[in-house]
Amino acid sequence: MSLVPESPPRSWAEIDLAALRHNLKAARGHGDQQIMAVVKASAYGHGLEAVANTLEKEDIAFFGVANVGEARRLSESGIRTPIYLLGGTFPAEREEVVAHQWLPCLNTMEEAQHFDQLARARGSIVEAHITVDTGMGRGGFLPSDTPSALTAIRALSGLRVTGIGSHLPCADEDNGFTTKQFESFDTLVESLPKREELTHVHLANSAGLLGYQSRTTTLARPGLMLYGVPPITNGQVPLKPVMALKSRIAVIRNLPSGHGISYGRTFVTTRPTKVGTIGIGYGDGYPRVTTGQTPEVFVRGQRVPLLGRITMDQVMADLTDKPECNPGDEVELFGSNIPVEEVALRAGTIPWEIFTGITPRVERVYRG
Repeated sequence: MSLVPESPPRSWAEIDLAALRHNLKAARGHGDQQIMAVVKASAYGHGLEAVANTLEKEDIAFFGVANVGEARRLSESGIRTPIYLLGGTFPAEREEVVAHQWLPCLNTMEEAQHFDQLARARGSIVEAHITVDTGMGRGGFLPSDTPSALTAIRALSGLRVTGIGSHLPCADEDNGFTTKQFESFDTLVESLPKREELTHVHLANSAGLLGYQSRTTTLARPGLMLYGVPPITNGQVPLKPVMALKSRIAVIRNLPSGHGISYGRTFVTTRPTKVGTIGIGYGDGYPRVTTGQTPEVFVRGQRVPLLGRITMDQVMADLTDKPECNPGDEVELFGSNIPVEEVALRAGTIPWEIFTGITPRVERVYRG
């Protein structure tokens, strides 16, 4: 065994599990619906297993994942909460879905008939939800076809339909269409035969949960808000950021006026400048496209600007006005002092793309 201590991480993402639980409580504060916690894309980059194990203790109804690989990881980590596949499945994946009793969403009769065939071959019954396309255009039965499709699927002995759902394409930006979408979905559900067999009726994502009301839904699917980002600007709830991206200053140097910094010499100093080189870059997921958008980082209680282009493994910051900085000092790229929304705005993207873009070489460190 080596006696040399392991070095601390060069860059890391602090994941505040207490904040995660706080945000779940905030989601539950909007109505009496059950919760399907959306943990796809490795829980929006926060770490699938750690997030799921935390939320499972909070008595949620389902975990929502994007694909079979994510469902497998949850099962292998010991999760017992039902796992719901939010998207369609490939034919070659479906036998594994049946074997592990994961819940598929049914988008077509082809899917339903194949799941029925596989279930009957195993002597089992697959519990599933039917998906309705109320405007997303990504999958599901059209509302006009849903009653007949539901009747046909109910006739398949290998399937038991216990839920119905749809998805909102613009709940965070278009009140008019989303209001109509809620109304049309509610009207459809109210018209379905044997409606009482549909225990789980779901439409709302985070924005839908906070901004709209439904007459029929019994289940909500929050994702973004669990991780601390308000999905809408009106009707906000007090959410807490869960992820903070951090690194350390590796090198501090004093450069003269007229000295170029980083590739392309897009920045040239106009005064004697104290430059700190920080051990993180776009190879870690910090977006290169923030170059030229005056990005800032937080060090020793103060914001300081980044200089020049973001490189793969390092960024440079202007520490001229922070004479007390030293190599090894902690730097926040985003978190409680610099909102991830600000970084996303400078990058011309959305906060959840920033989260999911943080690469595996950034260690996730859990607390709370």
